[in-house]
Amino acid sequence: MMNISSKDLPDLQIDTSFTSPQGNAAAQRALDYYLKPAVSEPETDERFFNVKGHLSGEEALVHASDLLRCAAATAFKAAENLQGTNRDLAFSVVHMVDMARAMVDHSIDNDEVTADKVRADRKEFSHRADKNI
Repeated sequence: MMNISSKDLPDLQIDTSFTSPQGNAAAQRALDYYLKPAVSEPETDERFFNVKGHLSGEEALVHASDLLRCAAATAFKAAENLQGTNRDLAFSVVHMVDMARAMVDHSIDNDEVTADKVRADRKEFSHRADKNI
């Protein structure tokens, strides 16, 4: 067995000033290789709710308008039973939802080609929704 003393080893200079991979291409490549996901891995977009691909823009706007109407009604009903700041907050939600619905409805109404059809669809949907309440 061979014994190696510290006298037999060459004096190595170790650079301890390296604090960041910034500006050091080799270090950055090594970090990228080990820490970044593979390029071939597809990103998974997990959603609770997805929109059907064949849904037209007009249909999506009508549905969004109806959802906003329901959200406003729900917030309004909840606000009726509250007092003070909580009541004010709930009514501010109603107001914000109403503003969002007005913007959606404005978008629908500005599409002259489909505006009449969308209004008829909205009326039919509201009529069916009112029957189910």
